[in-house]
Amino acid sequence: MSERTLRVAVLGCGAVGSQVVRLLTEQHDDLAARVGAPVELVGVAVRRLDAPREVEVPEGLLTTDATALVSRDDVDLVVEVIGGIEPARSLILSALENGASVVTANKALLAEDGPTLFEAAAKAERDLYYEAAVAGAIPILRPLRESLAGDKVTRVLGIVNGTTNFILDKMDTSGAGFSEALEEAQQLGYAEADPTADVEGFDAAAKAAILASLAFHSRVTASDVYREGISEVTAADVASARDMGSVVKLLAICELRGDQVAARVHPAMIPRSHPLASVREAYNAVFVESEAAGQLMFYGPGAGGAPTASAVLGDLVTVARNRLAETRGAGESAYADRAVQPMGETRTRYHVAIDVDDRAGVLAAVANAFADHDVSIQTVRQEGRGADAQLVVVSHAAPDAALSATVEQLRSMDIVREVTSVMRVEGGDE
Repeated sequence: MSERTLRVAVLGCGAVGSQVVRLLTEQHDDLAARVGAPVELVGVAVRRLDAPREVEVPEGLLTTDATALVSRDDVDLVVEVIGGIEPARSLILSALENGASVVTANKALLAEDGPTLFEAAAKAERDLYYEAAVAGAIPILRPLRESLAGDKVTRVLGIVNGTTNFILDKMDTSGAGFSEALEEAQQLGYAEADPTADVEGFDAAAKAAILASLAFHSRVTASDVYREGISEVTAADVASARDMGSVVKLLAICELRGDQVAARVHPAMIPRSHPLASVREAYNAVFVESEAAGQLMFYGPGAGGAPTASAVLGDLVTVARNRLAETRGAGESAYADRAVQPMGETRTRYHVAIDVDDRAGVLAAVANAFADHDVSIQTVRQEGRGADAQLVVVSHAAPDAALSATVEQLRSMDIVREVTSVMRVEGGDE
């Protein structure tokens, strides 16, 4: 055991920060044994000293002056769990400049301005670790960065937002509509009062950017990720997926396409036989495909104070060991510098439900609309007759722009009363 004590400052004491403080306090002796030196909590920055908290912070550690805390020359490690862009960015940069290594769970900041942070960490010769930024307690970033460092990752497919997975799971199992399922999620604490970041895909897009950057050794930001949320998913969409033996999930999809990276977040139908189809309620899972290792799946609780704090403490132990050994872990790997493929060029498949006139020649006209844009049809079926006639078409893979143009042409046709549903299809045989 080293005689040196490693001193830790925590920024934020909300759901995650309070659990970090609890674990640092309760597991003090075990952490010291794992690190090889005592780990001492020396300060916790908060907005209000009198705010109610889930844990009791040791006396004298709370402060509202986060800037002064990260500027202390006796702080070895800073844990940032306040979230958002500012003041988190400035505080992390200040911590690095003052010689501290940093552990963060801030997905939004990493997805927007990760390169600035990585460059600051490299300049300061300090660590910047962020396992907790994606999928809570699930170890996924470290395997991508370290365990698969000798392999070539070709695809990362994940359910990385528990709120949307809970909503879609309830729609599938109970037949509920989106609004009803969202209300239940809010009542149970799975969704915020303002659920926009979750249900519109912003949260998942930030995580997709981080996953794509790590998997493909290129800089990918949240703005590079094509994004659609689940607010337009209907009970009819979910029922149609069920009829196909599929389920609807909000997926983060990161793929290597030649010398480009494709990154997108949107709802999609996947076969119930796919491993991700069985991910229920608010759980997360990430499916990784690589050339040598093949297919790997990482599953577990993707959010929550204690699970996320578990990932934070895992990073903290690693960073503390590095400080003790006067070394650094792996920094940013962006050597490949691949461009991001525009969504229009990305090959996808569509499930299209069309209300049509029930008369001769309709099927041929619909097929011609697909052919006009070089989109091949995989399956087509008719449901109902007369005023209730509907065609359900599933395409083969084609550029997304061609599929989108096909849908627009269908909407302009006299025989088409309405295109009632358009959803992408992932997995399964084409």
